[in-house]
This record gives sequence, structure tokens and C-alpha cells, in this order.
Amino acid sequence: MPVVSADAAPSAEPATPRRRHPEWLRVPMPGGDGYQALRRMVKELGLHTVCQSASCPNIGECWNHRALTIMILGDICTRSCRFCDVATGRPLPVDEGEPARVATMLAALELNHTVITSVDRDDLSDGGASIWAATLHACHEAAPNMTIEVLVPDFKGALADVDSVLAANPDVFAHNLETVPRLSREVRVQARYDRSYAVLRHARERGALVKTGLMLGLGETREELGEVIDQLGELGLTILTLGQYLQPSKKHLEVARYVHPDEFAELKQYALGRGIAHVESGPLVRSSYHAEGQAHLIRRLQADHGAIGFASRR
Repeated sequence: MPVVSADAAPSAEPATPRRRHPEWLRVPMPGGDGYQALRRMVKELGLHTVCQSASCPNIGECWNHRALTIMILGDICTRSCRFCDVATGRPLPVDEGEPARVATMLAALELNHTVITSVDRDDLSDGGASIWAATLHACHEAAPNMTIEVLVPDFKGALADVDSVLAANPDVFAHNLETVPRLSREVRVQARYDRSYAVLRHARERGALVKTGLMLGLGETREELGEVIDQLGELGLTILTLGQYLQPSKKHLEVARYVHPDEFAELKQYALGRGIAHVESGPLVRSSYHAEGQAHLIRRLQADHGAIGFASRR
């Protein structure tokens, strides 16, 4: 073995210290009885959640309040977005039993409202729309009083697949734009801003309550955010979420800047002023953050404006 002198200089440069999050972004480690119980249930049923797969910082808070976002169609995505911590690769075959297991779990939790999302399945001819529809039908039957938000992929812009999901009566139809048009290709790689906007527009034209989310801190300007919010107001968007982008690993895009909570508060007021009915805006906000608290709003809006057969109006 080679002999190294005790006072020899190290051969490698010291590691660059990781950038520290500001005080307003620090959260406690997940734990508690509610968190542990929900974790066991997810594992026993062989289900996936975006809370775990995407390393959400709010998992402790949400799971202790029995709020979670189920992720269907497996946990391997066919896309490689540069902000997302979900695994990329070749997905496993579709699990036809998954819709029933999702419905079983959500019925057992006795929730007023829940969110279901999925990985992108560009390997499937319908992008997974048939499993989406089967999952919604199973959940409506198992928990008829629960309102359901779907956070769907873009289905490569195939509006017939979007219609398959809408026909299964979600209460809220969500699809995230994620960022402003200038940064969209860099952040989302295989997606397009105009295609995502077209999906939202189509759902709104069909009468759906529509929702989208944007990440801040990727290099967007205030002017660009204002233009997107103006566009969403004109669309008739129902719910908007605005949150801070956080780098999941060194392989992902770096944070361009940390947005102060005061800026989030200002953007919320701007969006409300553009006619968007409900806005969640803050550093730790994610697509499904506090979604369970939106059930009363959803039912009221459906009663006032419902045009297609949403779950709570069947």
C-alpha cells in the first residue's frame, strides 16, 4: 500500500458548500402518528404518491392532516424535466388493479377532497387516459361525497385523451404550466408552453374548473409573470398556485433566486385582481398545497357555474 505523509496536502479541492435556504423555507422533519399511519397504508396497498416521489417539503404537514396526492400509472416517468425529482426511465406495464386500490385507500381515509396525479406515460397510445378514467370511476363509486382534483400530464396535446378524463367527471382539472414561456423548453424539456395552455383552454371551454401552477425562482422576470397571469385571467382560470422552485439534486436546475414572501403576497393580490377565484402563493406552496381546504370553494363554484357532470353534481 502507498504511504502518505501525515502532513501531505489533500489532493482534491474541498467541496463547495451547499447553498443554504433562507429562514422562511425551513421545515421540520416529517414525523408524527398521522404521518406514520399514512405511510404504512400507502406501502401496504402498493401505491405511489407524488409527495414521496417528488421529495415535497410539505409531506410532514400534509400527511399529519391526512392530505396526500396519489400518483397513478407507476412511479417512473417517460420525461426528464429538469426541475422534477420523479425517476425517469422505462415504466413498468400498466397495473390494471391500481384504480381499485386507489379507491379503497381514499375511501378509508374519509376525505372531503383529494388530488390524483400521474407520471407522464408517453409510451402508451392514450398517455394513460383510460387508467385515469377507470381511477376516477372507481373513486366516485367508493367515495361518492369526495371531490376530486386531477393533476394531469399534457397527453402530447391529444385533446381526445383530455376528453376521456373530463368524461369521468373530475371536480377540478389541473395541468401545470410550471414556468413562463421563455424558460419552458429549458425547464420542461419534452413539453411546450403553448401545448399546455391549449390543454387548459380546452378543459375550460368544456366547462371544467381549471387550475395551474407556476414555480418561481428559475430566472423569470416580474413582467413575464404578469403576462402569464393576465393570460390565465383571460382564460377563466379557477385556481392558481405560485411557489418557490427548490433544486432536488445537483443534476437539476439551480435556483436562480429565492423569492421573498412579500413578493408572493403581492403576486397573489395581482392574480386575484385579474379574476382568478383562488390563489395559493408562498415559498412552500406546491400544486396540491392546502387543496383539501378548497372543497367548499369547488362546490360553490360548481353550483354557480357547473356545465359538465362534475363528481359532486352527479
